[in-house]
Amino acid sequence: MISVTEALAHLFDLVTPLGTEDIPLIEAPGRVLAEPAAARRDQPPFSASAMDGYAVNGAATPGASFDVIGESAAGHGFDGDLKPGQCTRIFTGAPLPEGATRVVIQEDVIRDGDRITLGDKLDPGTHIRPAGGDFRTGDTLDAPRRLSPEDVALLASMNIPRVTVTRKPSVALIATGDELVMPGEDPGPDQIIASNSFGLHALLTALGAAPRLLPIAMDRPQSLRTTFDLAADADLLVTIGGASVGDHDIVATVAEALGMERRFYKVAMRPGKPLMGGRLGQAAMIGLPGNPVSAMVCGHVFVAPVIRKMLGLGARPTARRTAPLAAPAPANGPREHYMRARLTPEGVTIADRQDSSLLSVLSAANCLVVRPPNDPAREAGETVEIIDL
Repeated sequence: MISVTEALAHLFDLVTPLGTEDIPLIEAPGRVLAEPAAARRDQPPFSASAMDGYAVNGAATPGASFDVIGESAAGHGFDGDLKPGQCTRIFTGAPLPEGATRVVIQEDVIRDGDRITLGDKLDPGTHIRPAGGDFRTGDTLDAPRRLSPEDVALLASMNIPRVTVTRKPSVALIATGDELVMPGEDPGPDQIIASNSFGLHALLTALGAAPRLLPIAMDRPQSLRTTFDLAADADLLVTIGGASVGDHDIVATVAEALGMERRFYKVAMRPGKPLMGGRLGQAAMIGLPGNPVSAMVCGHVFVAPVIRKMLGLGARPTARRTAPLAAPAPANGPREHYMRARLTPEGVTIADRQDSSLLSVLSAANCLVVRPPNDPAREAGETVEIIDL
């Protein structure tokens, strides 16, 4: 067995960042920006009013009066210059007229026909957004980065209609086992529903990959070979189940007969010990355990970092942080343990049941508590490392 760190190092060595593609900005949310995007204009492109009020030319002192000579609204600026003693009615976002020295908010103004008088207590702000105050032409949004809705809004204001992003990794998901049927089917007396592939499909989609759910491979070499053929064009091949050493666990045997270069088998972790990594043809291959919780935990610990590297986001383990325990935790055994838990304002509560078949426990969890090998018993209030789910 190898450590989680060693297994991740092997998997990172199997993949490289993928190529790029040019897409419309409307399709950019969640994609990974592959090249810096440079602004094509200043923002704002002109000095603009930050408030509704009056743009004045002259000293804005209590009691001062100005002649109103026009109006400036968003999209319809005042076409002219303000001379001393003059002002325009102005609205938020409107271009500031030439000659204006500040904007006086409408609450501080008394208007009588085409003349205004400033009140006794004036707001001290100028209420002017300077041209280029947000960004200038040529300023860039750096890459690589996963584009958030806020990033997309910024790119749109930069007048960028298309962006260069990393291609989505194509991931083939192969569930194996005679015991599996698809959701909605009528399972036989010895069968169960294929849940792992759906959970992993959801995880991969959220990570920005393009997963494909292939037909369930039966516990027969020809069935598995046929399914492998369907995955020939994938960037990453993920098998679920069949990677252990039982008489019906044939994934490694069939894959090696097809030319798989195996890098490791078995990782010192709970759950997830029977994990396999290697390369089959041009695709990296990860063989996940068949137990539902094991498959999903390994998805977070191993598959997610691999996808992030393929997207150009670097080779880093899934992020961890610390949190206090809400209750004591017993000593850990010789393998790194990823325990289903729930984080609340009171701290982390580790689930009583940690069996790797219990999806209801995993669904109720919002984090995994990571216990190092041979970690001693912990008291309430001590900090532990967690992975957010």
